[in-house]
Amino acid sequence: MKIISYNVNGVRAALNKGFIEWLISANPDVICLQEIKAMQEQLDLTLFEEAGYEYHYWFSAQKKGYSGVAILCKTKPNHIEYGTGIESMDFEGRNLRVDFDGVSVMSLYLPSGTNAARLDHKLEYMDMFQDYINKLKIEHLNLVICGDYNICHEEIDIHNPKMKGVSGFLPVERDWLGRFIESGFVDSFRYVNPELQQYSWWSYRANARANNKGWRLDYAMVSQPLQEKIKRAVILTEAVHSDHCPILLELEN
Repeated sequence: MKIISYNVNGVRAALNKGFIEWLISANPDVICLQEIKAMQEQLDLTLFEEAGYEYHYWFSAQKKGYSGVAILCKTKPNHIEYGTGIESMDFEGRNLRVDFDGVSVMSLYLPSGTNAARLDHKLEYMDMFQDYINKLKIEHLNLVICGDYNICHEEIDIHNPKMKGVSGFLPVERDWLGRFIESGFVDSFRYVNPELQQYSWWSYRANARANNKGWRLDYAMVSQPLQEKIKRAVILTEAVHSDHCPILLELEN
């Protein structure tokens, strides 16, 4: 099973940059999108269906042009879960899950902490999300939570480890991500590539991508019962439809 996660930073903008052609070439079984910045009715859904993704699910933010997640599937899931049921999390469209026979896949878009108010919201969200997942993984043992976590976990995950005062690399954020992993998850990319320094996001400023001054903010977290099923985990840096690039996880059937 091939799963891709991609913060597209606006799905309509990505479509104008050749996203569909890339998707057909990449050919995942499931693709999780974050920061779609669109309502379902604003999109020509036949584009995705003609690309082979007959089953597509969209969970947009209430605020137009903001946030939102989606999942496109080649096979029909058994169940689709929109949001978490927690209002302060769901109004921004940040969680969407599809359940198959052997695995559940979630598209997650964690908030950024761009200012004090948003950082407070992010930290509250992280705590509530941990509680939600603690309960969820009792029922769904084989769980993949992929998406933009808006956190670099270790120094190897950021081009400049001295940036400890910037949201995304704050000690409190990194500690939370470490505890999240310890609660029963595997960072699939780091599991397969323990020493590889690669990034999944670059600022649009100062030619950061060309100079590879990036951050690894995107993860495919796999619940521990699936660890032995991890076949491949890579960052697809050649895709350039966004300030992020996609990540890929391949699981043995």
